[in-house]
Amino acid sequence: MDWAGFGVDLHLELDASGGRRAGLERALRAAIRDGRLPPSTRLPATRALAAELGLARGTVSAAYDQLVAEGWLVARVGSGTEVSPLRQAGPPAATPPPGPAAPRYDLRPGSPDVGAFPVTAWLRATRRALAVAPASAYGYGDPRGRAELRAALAGYLGRARGVLADPERIVVTSGYVQALVLLTTVLADAGAPTVAMEDPGLPFHREVVRRQGGRVLPLPVDEGGARTDLLGSGALAEVAAVVVTPAHQYPTGVTLRPDRRHALTGWARDAAALLVEDDYDGEFRYDRQPVGAVQGMAPEQVAYVGTAAKTLGPALRLAWLVLPARLVEPVVEAKRHLDVQTEVVGQLALADLITSHGYDRQVRTVRRRYRQRRDLLLDRLAGLTPVGGVAAGLHATVALPPGGPTEAEVLAAAAARGLALTGLDAHRHRPGAGPPGLVVGYATPPAHRYPAALDELATVLRTVSIPP
Repeated sequence: MDWAGFGVDLHLELDASGGRRAGLERALRAAIRDGRLPPSTRLPATRALAAELGLARGTVSAAYDQLVAEGWLVARVGSGTEVSPLRQAGPPAATPPPGPAAPRYDLRPGSPDVGAFPVTAWLRATRRALAVAPASAYGYGDPRGRAELRAALAGYLGRARGVLADPERIVVTSGYVQALVLLTTVLADAGAPTVAMEDPGLPFHREVVRRQGGRVLPLPVDEGGARTDLLGSGALAEVAAVVVTPAHQYPTGVTLRPDRRHALTGWARDAAALLVEDDYDGEFRYDRQPVGAVQGMAPEQVAYVGTAAKTLGPALRLAWLVLPARLVEPVVEAKRHLDVQTEVVGQLALADLITSHGYDRQVRTVRRRYRQRRDLLLDRLAGLTPVGGVAAGLHATVALPPGGPTEAEVLAAAAARGLALTGLDAHRHRPGAGPPGLVVGYATPPAHRYPAALDELATVLRTVSIPP
């Protein structure tokens, strides 16, 4: 409608789908926000505007009152109603800068095949769980997490991973990163902690520890896993905690040797230090039974961290800590002050999925798929370059021999073909301090695109003339 004769020339489009008053409020807000009604502009009297727009005077008065209450308008006795002088036109919508083009094929590590998420089983588990959940489940609850999930996890971890898990010592977290934040926070409360982390390892996790006040030192990794013989001496003499991935070291893919497991737990007892066991993909071993968790050997020295990110999907944001007795209350308090509790519906659904054995079926299903993917990777790269790491997990390392193309050259050649890869050097505490290589995630591509992704990888390796 044309609005003229009131000191301003304005066209208002009234959308009355939610009611005439709400439509007028929206139209006036929009006119003020985009500058068509400048600050201090006097508005027509309610009677005049009602006649112009064909509305009841009470409708216009109610709209004015609402906008006055919200601060968009100012009502002055004897002077009528004006646009608030503090209201300024909003800035024009920013045009986001163009992001990098999505790769045609993604062989970066860190994510499962999210297309394998068990949608039907998850829906059934959610329905069953919500059908019997008490009303109190939808309120604030125990920062440790729902009792149903902690009990289910205690049983599952005991039989599947060899973890000594009392439900009272389990804290459900919003992903692995939050678990690492909680542990570092508790260590920091006792003084600035020095934390040893595997080298190479995930750089993001190192930054998480640093942002919580921790000092990070490298713990070298070789073909036998973390170098436990270096703990307690030199730069590592004052370490308060060690973060390790013993079942399947990330990213080298090796398993911590039995003698080093004993050395690690022995050192932790003697030094009164904490071992943080990141069991991110421990269920996925393909050539033998999965290696059990270190936590079972020393439950009072190890904070065990597991996650549903690789078995189900990272979007669930569900992980769990199994803690030494001395850390339960400090971690619970840290959790309470961080986010109060982890969301509940997913916890209830996961508890049902575990107790109904749907989780075991999912693990068996995706373990078979990932084994086939790893076998296909080995087949496609046979004769091109060695593939490192034990037959486990969702990634493998690909060696780049000294004197050949650099990691940067290989990554650039891959990117030119629409293939996303990750270099091993990016995982080192000091880039350039070790031999070059690639970390290939074979779980990420959808099943129908995985063979083509491997073809591109093989083509890249041939193009850069890597000798066998």
